Amino acid sequence: MAGVEVRDLSTVYPNGVRAVDGLSLRIADGEFFALLGPSGCGKTTLLRTIAGLEPATSGQVLIGDTDVTRTEPGKRRVAMVFQDYALFPHMTVTDNVAYPLRVRGVPRAERVATAERTTANLSLAGLSQRRPAQLSGGQQQRVALARAVASGGELLLLDEPLSNLDARLRLEARTFLKRLQRELGLTTIFVTHDQAEALALADRIAVMDAGRIRQLGTPSQVFRRPASTFVANFIGSTPMNLLDGTVADGSVQVAGARLPVPAGLAANGDVVVGVRPEYLTLHPSPPAEPAFEGTVAVVETLGVSSLVTIECAGGATIGATVAEGSEPGVSDKVYATPQPGRLLLYSRDTGELLDPSDG
Repeated sequence: MAGVEVRDLSTVYPNGVRAVDGLSLRIADGEFFALLGPSGCGKTTLLRTIAGLEPATSGQVLIGDTDVTRTEPGKRRVAMVFQDYALFPHMTVTDNVAYPLRVRGVPRAERVATAERTTANLSLAGLSQRRPAQLSGGQQQRVALARAVASGGELLLLDEPLSNLDARLRLEARTFLKRLQRELGLTTIFVTHDQAEALALADRIAVMDAGRIRQLGTPSQVFRRPASTFVANFIGSTPMNLLDGTVADGSVQVAGARLPVPAGLAANGDVVVGVRPEYLTLHPSPPAEPAFEGTVAVVETLGVSSLVTIECAGGATIGATVAEGSEPGVSDKVYATPQPGRLLLYSRDTGELLDPSDG
């Protein structure tokens, strides 16, 4: 297998759009790596540039220790699964899976044996003579994965392969995909706009915007300490609370509350205060510690939890999640306290996280 390194890579289209803008990145051998970001952020262009399907304007792409920047796609030992699976409609499952081996001139008996072995490992053995139109979305996805695995590539590239599946199948496919990647030990780069998929699957995540990486870290690091308000807004199944505040004399005034500044952080003046709904605890009466105070405006059921929207002083609203069965009533007065260490401060000017380690 092989790791991947991208050095100062730029991909610029003829109209001047910089889809990838001077990006550098190293992906370890055997790592499951996610490129996450909104539409148009450059994640798919970066993936296609690594595959050789898009030409790099400048910079380098290395797979293992080999510079493949100008190497043809077919010679990069890369396997790719596309969003629409790109299966040949007139071919059987076996022929679809064996097709990359056919292109390389592998004898028919050998490629059929490889295809049958791979499809059996992916629970497709009974479907080998069916054509794509006779398969469900989940089965088509597994055929596309089987074709990529059977090709013998050193690097697996996945371009939003779960986006065409319904919610239930997507969860099943997520579990299957993570198990498969662990068993194969293949270095895998996964493109998605779905932060839940990235958090669930990846060893590390690169959050992209405008052709650049805005944060690189483990799922836990990106979720718990977003490096900017952009990342904070993008990551999380419920939006992070981002509120204008002012720091003075070791405390921050925000939404009618006066809260202590995070330990070790030297800050003054205008800031953006961030805290996830999951990291707020609701109380029906004033707690001993500093708290947001407000009135419940909306309660939204999420399943095993509910999102409570609270109207605070000055028109500010905050969200807090509570366990199923412990929801307050609409118009109830409540108090919300941030869990220790979970309050974050961002620069009002740059949107960047104010971190004690920076000082």
